[in-house]
Amino acid sequence: MVSARARMGLSTGALCLILTLISWSTVPLFLRHLSTEVDFWTNNGWRYGASAIFWMPAIAWAFWHRRLPATIWRDALIPSIANIGGQVAFTAAFHEMNPGLVTFGLRTQLIWVAIGAYLMVPNERAIITSRRYLVGAVVLIVGIVSILLGGDGSLAGFNVKGTTLSILCAFGFGMYGLSVRRSMGKYHPVIAFAVICQITAAGLIVLMLLYGRDHGTYVPQLSADSLWELAISAFIGIAVGHTFYYISIARIGVVITSGVLQLQPFLVSAASFVIFGEIFQWWQWLAGGIAIGGAYLMLTCKGSGAKQVSMASTEGSD
Repeated sequence: MVSARARMGLSTGALCLILTLISWSTVPLFLRHLSTEVDFWTNNGWRYGASAIFWMPAIAWAFWHRRLPATIWRDALIPSIANIGGQVAFTAAFHEMNPGLVTFGLRTQLIWVAIGAYLMVPNERAIITSRRYLVGAVVLIVGIVSILLGGDGSLAGFNVKGTTLSILCAFGFGMYGLSVRRSMGKYHPVIAFAVICQITAAGLIVLMLLYGRDHGTYVPQLSADSLWELAISAFIGIAVGHTFYYISIARIGVVITSGVLQLQPFLVSAASFVIFGEIFQWWQWLAGGIAIGGAYLMLTCKGSGAKQVSMASTEGSD
């Protein structure tokens, strides 16, 4: 019999998982809407800068209680670089392509994770070369390619630049997840992300100052609605979304959390249809279901493989 405390933990985990799904499904919509007013360099600099401030108390708490090893900054460097690259491509993609297509394209990060894990993590090779995993990978690729090649009605078909950016973003986030697993596994996940957030923010702010329109200084002159959208997307996508994500993993496990989060492209696509007029053909919806089926096969191919795939998805919708 499940104890009351265990039931409470499962209920909390389920609630946090739903909130994570909702949070990470709204961010692509905000980014697409803001793309007409804020360039992606500036968008990244301001959003991650605000999120770094949000996470700074966690750094201060860890430092005060002597739980912030000096080595964590060095170990966080490579994950942060991968995160910066993925984040730049992620935000830029919404300037070229509608949210539904971008988020479906992001599912290819599972493929990049598999390739990277095969090369970097020898004890995962048995999982990655298993029949179930390989079948899932092929099904995922077929589904995603079918969706991307079809384009959508409002963007007049296949978008080379947008598709390239979404795949580059998936690659960056996939490498981020692998490097987090390789370099940051010995640290508490909340402190680890807080440190990565600080380094990522510093890098994105530098890029904004170098390449952003007017070095990003025009943001305070935006309309109140745009400023709120920028702030909310940072708060729910980076600051709060990750908190819910880590809690859901702790309470209900990696496989269930990762599996439910695969629903994100469908929620984003449905909302994008209402808000932006993004139109998918019936066969693209079918292809999306096939792609998610392939992702499910990969995620449920033994526990360790699922854990690795999940860690690669932690920045999927910032």
